[in-house]
Amino acid sequence: MQEIFGIAAFRSRQQVTRFDAALRRNGIRSQVISTPRDVSIGCGLSVRFEMRDAPTVQQVYRQTRPGNLIGFYRVERNGNGRPLVTPLY
Repeated sequence: MQEIFGIAAFRSRQQVTRFDAALRRNGIRSQVISTPRDVSIGCGLSVRFEMRDAPTVQQVYRQTRPGNLIGFYRVERNGNGRPLVTPLY
């Protein structure tokens, strides 16, 4: 089964929780998840979101500026193998 979603990876767990809360306040479904190994820099946690929400997620980031962002990524999982992770910008 193929699964595609976006993540925002941060260097700080505090920033992960702040950004997750900001997305929820703006009506965007999000979830705190373990960061994929391919984005190994950081605190080990990321905020997951649906790819269709990526432009709004980035807009919320620009408005709130939580800091310590590593980057926004697209994650594609196919079955049980290692996910394909590509930067969104």
